[in-house]
This record gives sequence, C-alpha cells and structure tokens, in this order.
Amino acid sequence: MTYHPKSEFMATIMERGFLADCTDYQALDEAFRAGVVPGYIGYDATASSLHVGHLLNVMLLRWFQKLGGKPITLMGGGTTKVGDPSFRADERPLLSNEQIDANIAGMQKVFDRYLAYGDGPNDAIMLNNAEWLDGLNYLDFLRDIGRHFSVNRMLSFESVKSRLDREQSLSFLEFNYMILQAYDFLELNRRYGCLLQMGGSDQWGNIVNGIDLTRRVLDTEIFGLTTPLLTTSDGRKMGKSQGGAIWLNGDMLSPYEFWQFWRNTTDADTGRFLKLYTELPVEECNRLGALEGSEINEAKIILANEVTTLLHGAEAAQAAEATAREVFEKGGVGDDLPTLTLSADEVADGISITQLFVRSGLAGSGKEAKRLIAENGARMDDEPVTDAGLMVDAETLARSVKLSAGKKRHALVKLG
Repeated sequence: MTYHPKSEFMATIMERGFLADCTDYQALDEAFRAGVVPGYIGYDATASSLHVGHLLNVMLLRWFQKLGGKPITLMGGGTTKVGDPSFRADERPLLSNEQIDANIAGMQKVFDRYLAYGDGPNDAIMLNNAEWLDGLNYLDFLRDIGRHFSVNRMLSFESVKSRLDREQSLSFLEFNYMILQAYDFLELNRRYGCLLQMGGSDQWGNIVNGIDLTRRVLDTEIFGLTTPLLTTSDGRKMGKSQGGAIWLNGDMLSPYEFWQFWRNTTDADTGRFLKLYTELPVEECNRLGALEGSEINEAKIILANEVTTLLHGAEAAQAAEATAREVFEKGGVGDDLPTLTLSADEVADGISITQLFVRSGLAGSGKEAKRLIAENGARMDDEPVTDAGLMVDAETLARSVKLSAGKKRHALVKLG
C-alpha cells in the first residue's frame, strides 16, 4: 500500500527498506507523533551470540531508539524452553537453565553495541520472559488465556501448516509457543505500556495473535510491524556463508572475517545493504550502490567499514581493511587473518591438506575441501594445491603457511 508517514521513524524505515507490513500504519504513525512509543523484539536464547540474520532487526531497534522510541529487548528465558516451531522442519533441542542464561549473557554483548540501556524515558531495557512465564499456573493459564485461542485458526497459520503438510511431527510443546508469545505482548503492555511488537515477516501470525489477545483481555490497542525476510540477490538466505553462520560476537567470528563477509557482498545487493545496515544518508547509499565496474568495490569497502565499525569499533574496521589490502593488493599475509595454531604433537607425523582447510574454517568438511582442490580453488602460499592427498609436515608449518579458498578467503596456519 502507499502510505505517506508523518513521523520521522515511520518515514525513515520505509525509505530505507525496513518495512514489510504493519497492522495499522496511520494509528502507529500518530502514536509516534504523540510521544515515546515502547516497542519490543523477542529473541530466544538458542545460541551464545546473535548472527547476521538478526542484524536487520537490531538495526531497526537502533533507528527506533534514535528517532524517539523506547526499545525493549525481550530475552526468551521462558520461551526458549519450548522452542519456536516457525518454519522449522524439526523440533529445537531443549537447553538447560544454565545454558539459556549463558546464551543471554553472550547476546547482551551485541545489544550493548547498538542500543543505549538505562533508566531514561528513551533508554532501552532488557527483560526476560521467564519473569512471568516461569511462575504460570497451568490451569489458570488455560482458563484465562487459552480460552481466547481457536485451534482451527492456529492450524491455519503457515508456520504450523507447512509442518503438517509435510507430515513432520509438531509436538504439543511447540504448538503452545504461539500462545506464550502472544502472552508476552499482553504482559509487556500490562507491565511496561508496550505498544509495538516488531519482528521478521515470518512472525506476522504470532504478532497478530498478541494484538488480538491484548485487545480481548485488556481492551487496549497495540500494533505490529514486520521487516522483510532478506535473501541475497543470488537467492541465499541472508547471513549464511560457506563457512557457516556469521556470528556477531568477536570471540566466535573475528572482526576481519566479519568485515570480509560484507566486502564480499554482490554488486546488486550493495546499495540495499548500505541502507539497511549502515547509517549513511539514503542519497549516499543510492549513489554508492549505483557505481559500476571496479568502483563498486570501493562502495563495498565503505559498507564493510561502516558495518564493522558499528559492531566492533573503528579500529577493528581499519585493521581489517589494512589486512585485506595487504593480502589482496600486495600478495602479503596481513596481521589480522584468521589463524589456526597447531601443536607440534598434532603434526608430528604431518597433517593432510584437506584437514588444514577444514580446521582453518575455509572448508566445511573434508569432502568440501577435496572439491575445492579438484576445482582449482585451493592455494597454499599462493601456489595451487592439486593433490588432495598432500601431507604437510611440521617443518613447513614452523614458518607458517597461508591457505586460500578462492580469491577472497584466506587463513594462516602455524605452530604454537
């Protein structure tokens, strides 16, 4: 639909490409113009770090705070014990309370980089839904909350339907998840005056459930807003790479590897990603995204520097760029390359080249490493590797070697 927003927040997110859908554009726009709007996004604590797939909504929260909203990062200490079945083929593994708490602590490090937490009217707050979910009385919950949900309607949601259509098991535990998420919105409105839930477009059904429940129980109007589910121009899900998830915590993925991920953006995605993942003016994003030939590479370096600076700081971005230039332009090794350090005992009898590619993270498996070699994509010290059975001895590793997978991915291997 064509809607011309009057609030700065709605205008900004529409212009930059964050908005997929909204339950009531005009009423939400007016709420922003009337005062501070508390809004939340929920994050289940399934890993000890957020990854690039989360970054779109983290940036949305950042703009939300900059333009007058009050962000609530809701950690799913309670809902993680159930597991969101949305668009999954199988049930999530259940985690212990200790694992969940450790994961939340790891995720908080990322939020602290993007949001200002505190006690002010516009400051972000972090909450944990275990606060209200852990103490629920099952019979009271069924009677007071469960009665508002139609099983017929729940079965019609795409996230449930897709599992059932494929005849994949959907446990009763998972089926309850959407009721718990709806209850979160109700509790956040009751306790903190929260007016808005944001999330990816796969969460639309869950968000609408919460709005409906809150209207029935509290007779309050609240809103939902979703972001597009991003795929890259070549059809891959945003945030996935050959080496696995692009983690946001520096101890799980080095700032250099994070920088390199953005530097490797395809030409067609550069302008769009500049608008979504940096704070550069939209006109500048469009100008950079329209560059062609070798000039678009400079736009990608700007993208990589801006995104890395937000997460890891300006120094880390500058170091990553310096290493990249050293490796790519001068054929050197660079100080900041991902490094695999092996002990002398591990390589006493030598180690296979395929193992080195796997251990250094340049290949996901031995099979992938062999395919890389067969397709002439593997190099050691800038020389082609042609023999997948090659053994590398301790003497070679003592002076450290540089491995390359294609032209853009590199790692060092040395003895510790």
